[in-house]
Amino acid sequence: MAAPFDDRDGLIWFDGKAVDWRDAKIHVLSHGLHYASVVFEGERAYSGKIFKLHEHTLRLFKSAELLGMTIPYSVAEIDKASEEMVKASGFANAYVRPVAWRGTEMMAVSAQATKIHVSIAVWEWPSYFTPEARLRGLRLTRALYKRPSPETEPVHAKASGLYMICTLSKHAAEAKGYDDALMLDYRGQLAESTGANIFLVQNGEIHTPTPDCFLNGITRQTVIDLARKRGIKVTERAIMPEELAKSQEMFLTGTAAEVTPVSEVDEYKFTVGPVTRALMEDYDKLVNGKAPVTA
Repeated sequence: MAAPFDDRDGLIWFDGKAVDWRDAKIHVLSHGLHYASVVFEGERAYSGKIFKLHEHTLRLFKSAELLGMTIPYSVAEIDKASEEMVKASGFANAYVRPVAWRGTEMMAVSAQATKIHVSIAVWEWPSYFTPEARLRGLRLTRALYKRPSPETEPVHAKASGLYMICTLSKHAAEAKGYDDALMLDYRGQLAESTGANIFLVQNGEIHTPTPDCFLNGITRQTVIDLARKRGIKVTERAIMPEELAKSQEMFLTGTAAEVTPVSEVDEYKFTVGPVTRALMEDYDKLVNGKAPVTA
């Protein structure tokens, strides 16, 4: 079993300075712990370089803004600190987690006077799913919960509170022997998995849900661009679950998931086909500094 995340060697950037990993602590009465006033990013470093770092940092600041939080550093400072922590970690390939949260000055729903804290941690994490699962394609089942309406929560923030239903849905799926869960949105349309965006391939063309109530992932945008450079048509639209029956391929995209094929969603089966394989190859080339295929 891997070492717990509070007991590792290394450094974490914490409120402007690098501290020993085990000393990067917060108080139990931090507002973020009780009221989910926390935003974060997930980034990957390949050969020591963080892929699309600036885009991730910009999204961190946008998420904070949506939660009424002002990060007390500039985008450039967070970019620089992230690069420094990757270098200090000594890991060529790593996961990077910037996180911002409200502190202890107030302990109530109102939290205007709380200090905003920021940390950046880096650890080695080669794959979100096992290599075996990626090669055969993931097995998904319907999620317990649906993605909420934009009228109910700040759905375009990468905020901790929005992941509670993802954790519950993934736990339930894994308890039944599946790798992950497929989430619908509040209208009953396809939305995403518990931590990645979804794509369907129908007769050689790609279809993906419009991200109007969930994150428009940075990897999602990257893969759409890669597909179009190959001359593959990509359509973003409302998709009902019944369309799984006429899809030949399905795959997930995300910083952690990268491009990962899906082999089944309950009764629906898919092949790890040519479109998915091509985009897996293109994405791998791109993040490792090689030129992907263009049409």
